[in-house]
Amino acid sequence: MRYIGVDCGTSALKAVLVDDSERVVATASSAYAPDRLRPLWSEQNPEVWREAMFAALAQLRAAAPQDFARVRAIGFSGQMHGLVALGADDKPLRPAILHNDGRAHAEAAELHARHGALERVVGVKAMASFPAAKMLWLQRHEPSLHARVARVLAPKDWLRLALTGEKATDMSDAAGTWQLDEAGRRWCEPALAASATALAQAPALLEGSADAGRLRPKVAETLGLAHDIMVAAGGGDAAVGAVALGAVRPGDAFISLGTACQWIVAADAYRAAPEKLVHSFAHALPGRWHRMAAMLNGAGALAYAGRLLGAEVAALEAEAAAGYRGPAELLFLPYLSGERTPHDDPHARGVAFGLSDSSSRADFARAVMEGVAYSLADARECLEDDGATVGLIGGGARSKLWARMIASACGVSVVRYHGGEAGPAFGAARLARLAATGEAPEDLCRAPPTLDVTAPEPGLAEAFARHRPRFQALYRALRPEFAKAAQT
Repeated sequence: MRYIGVDCGTSALKAVLVDDSERVVATASSAYAPDRLRPLWSEQNPEVWREAMFAALAQLRAAAPQDFARVRAIGFSGQMHGLVALGADDKPLRPAILHNDGRAHAEAAELHARHGALERVVGVKAMASFPAAKMLWLQRHEPSLHARVARVLAPKDWLRLALTGEKATDMSDAAGTWQLDEAGRRWCEPALAASATALAQAPALLEGSADAGRLRPKVAETLGLAHDIMVAAGGGDAAVGAVALGAVRPGDAFISLGTACQWIVAADAYRAAPEKLVHSFAHALPGRWHRMAAMLNGAGALAYAGRLLGAEVAALEAEAAAGYRGPAELLFLPYLSGERTPHDDPHARGVAFGLSDSSSRADFARAVMEGVAYSLADARECLEDDGATVGLIGGGARSKLWARMIASACGVSVVRYHGGEAGPAFGAARLARLAATGEAPEDLCRAPPTLDVTAPEPGLAEAFARHRPRFQALYRALRPEFAKAAQT
């Protein structure tokens, strides 16, 4: 049998076709970009994702028609914290408000001030990224639309609705709403009430490896698939990335370096630490949780540098890697979309500090990549993770230079994997298989073959340790200015 995994990311939708031996038979992708109509806003028309999904599935069919015909189940992963507000007809009432949208910062501050005691139940401090704050924003700024909201879904759940007609979510995406009782794995009704959300507007809750429906007949006919294809609930990209890496046992840790960035540590029990801006969330598999440091800016910062400098990302990274000797005087704050861990600052912005007339394109690229490495070092401190090894997946995992930087800045050995860039899409295919076969997650969810292991380099580690206080001091000095700029 064959299994499909679909990952609805921030900048592209990716799909993989996987066989019984977990060999990736075919891959497909379809790119898009969020709409930024105003400062702090980041939106996307959900129809863009739906069209991208059908285009990617058609690509898989064209690339491997015989394998595609043997598909038994489809699983999903997706960017977390997006708010897709549906009307009674199951159609979106407005563009989705994405994870890197900061408009609801005032509402998040109010939730923290008035309902801070709930944060130990829902796993995290209230932030502008979360649907809870966004629903309050809709109630206050678009009240007539808010009154028409019949159901709220995450991005990947909207795609599953398009395939099956079923409205549900999984525990790991629900965990990112600020509305889930994380320990009890059920909706937290006081948190729903505090965030202007009725229980009836919240979708049904399923485990990520659960059967969430079958393909609609018309959809099956369009795709060229059998009508009884099972569709798994899936999960948020962070948790599904963990499934892809086999990070399902207590203490397993990895970094997902995509457009945004997460450092995740698996656990077998719920442990809250909202005061450290750590996200303590339900995993995509039953009876498991994870702790996560979530950053809005990862490999997307280097993509930004490429656009700014008119260079392809791979070429820019190669220039940065050539003759790399470690951090220099040029610093870059990578907070292009604000930041969550460790700052909870939607107003933060990217800053290049220390430019001179001798600064080169490679110098700038290095500073951008180092800025992400410094952010990850900050994240590790918040997590209080003392593990010696961390996996690296996502688009940024293609870069050996980034692996070197992260290893030395964070004091860990970084493991890259064959096919690691597939990440959440591969994990989604695993969830599809678990739903179809009922296998034990421990038997299936193993780490992929190791590509290489990068240990900290003493000289490089010393240089990162010397320059990191400057990086942190630069943000502290500018935080008040970021806030002032947001008021103008």
